[in-house]
Amino acid sequence: MREMDRYAIEELGIPGAMLMSNAAGHVAACAMEQLTPGGRAAIFCGTGNNGGDGIGAAALLTDKGVPVRVLLIGNEEKLSPDSKEMLRRLVAIGGSIEPFSASDELSGYLNSCDVIIDAIFGTGLNSKLRGDALSAVEMINSSRAFIIAADIPSGIHADTGAILGATVNADMTVTFSMPKPGHFVEPGCTYCGEIRVRDIGIPGEIINNVASYVSAVMQEDISLPQRRRDSHKGDYGRCLIIAGSIGYTGAPAMCARAASRMGAGLVYLGVPSSIYDVMAVKLDEEMPFPLPDDGYGRLSSKAAGEIIKRARECDVCLIGPGLGISPEITELVTTILQKVKIPVVLDADGLNAISANTGILDTAVCPLILTPHHGEFVRLGGDLASDGRLHAARTFAHKRGCVLVLKGHRTITSMPDGTAYINTTGGPAMAKGGSGDVLAGMIAALIGQKFALSDAASTAVYIHGLAGDICAAELGEYSVTASDIINMIPYAVKELME
Repeated sequence: MREMDRYAIEELGIPGAMLMSNAAGHVAACAMEQLTPGGRAAIFCGTGNNGGDGIGAAALLTDKGVPVRVLLIGNEEKLSPDSKEMLRRLVAIGGSIEPFSASDELSGYLNSCDVIIDAIFGTGLNSKLRGDALSAVEMINSSRAFIIAADIPSGIHADTGAILGATVNADMTVTFSMPKPGHFVEPGCTYCGEIRVRDIGIPGEIINNVASYVSAVMQEDISLPQRRRDSHKGDYGRCLIIAGSIGYTGAPAMCARAASRMGAGLVYLGVPSSIYDVMAVKLDEEMPFPLPDDGYGRLSSKAAGEIIKRARECDVCLIGPGLGISPEITELVTTILQKVKIPVVLDADGLNAISANTGILDTAVCPLILTPHHGEFVRLGGDLASDGRLHAARTFAHKRGCVLVLKGHRTITSMPDGTAYINTTGGPAMAKGGSGDVLAGMIAALIGQKFALSDAASTAVYIHGLAGDICAAELGEYSVTASDIINMIPYAVKELME
């Protein structure tokens, strides 16, 4: 957005004040939706261009007869040139700005407002809130008014979604031309409320030609091909799943069933011989088979030969759900990564098996898709403490040359070339054991159907979340189980293909 603004103003000669005026118009229009007859508003402004958007909105509201107080954080002399033009317009119709000062009187006024507009920092903030800015944010959040953020709530880092000390907790965010990563990445995304993207006059050809490394995955981005009438099960992938141990028979069953629901033609499930009978009863469509047991209900390293043999006849291999942890499991996973040539999805205990020696990833001969949650990612060496989830995911995928699916609210799928896809479906109803096993099976199913690895991962993540959302709507957020998500996959797929 910074580059687009610069190009539009400097190269195309579009006046910055015109872009600001258009932005202000959209903010004011959204504020008008929240104003009752005789209602009042307050606008908090900084000295940069985001503040200019707020001052411009104040001029438009004042012109419509809305009582507005404009509170400036900072020195009026430091207003940007375009912001000064917005102030000139405000003063010309009888409005004014006042320096911000926290007081009981102001707190009372804010509680009497229908709407408060946050135009303090926008996307330019890169350090923690302090002083008057921090006080202003605290007063905004303490009010009973409907809160609208101009571009992004003040306090959210626009590139990372990090919270810079504190942030405005907005009910709505009006952003311009394109959304920003901070609107979609945790934790910032939870403070944006409803996000509205509005055109401010930057030509479409500039927007369409922008090279962006981050995409928010929306429904229109998901495409599932129609199946040929003359196709058969062999056309839709042979999935090999290696999973399970004593006490963990649910994970492999759900993983295999999810792969079938996601369209896999054939699903083979290799399990320790000690749980084979259980899996044979649990599964009808999927095909479990026994592998050597270590005597403790887990797979033996001697299972490697059979797994490698079967992998030669399959399109994708998934390793991990419910495997357990042992030296033999580590040896087994290491051998598979160094011998199997088809894409391998590493999930759950498949990831834990290599966490003490992640250099194994660098010696793998197969395309790798890793699906860690927060804790597993940290154990793999991922750095979530420095620059947030998005940067951490992109850095890890690039360094390891793998596809990384960093699970959680707004799951991030990162590719080795640095591109990343932020998911927009799913919610707290999916916070149940087994949800991750379901997702792993879905990813494997789409890889087996010859989806590109990036498409398989991001598509499965989206449909997984959509199925969870449908479950939540039908069953409520408390009662959804992983099996419910599997059963709702067909409805999610049908919704996408209608």
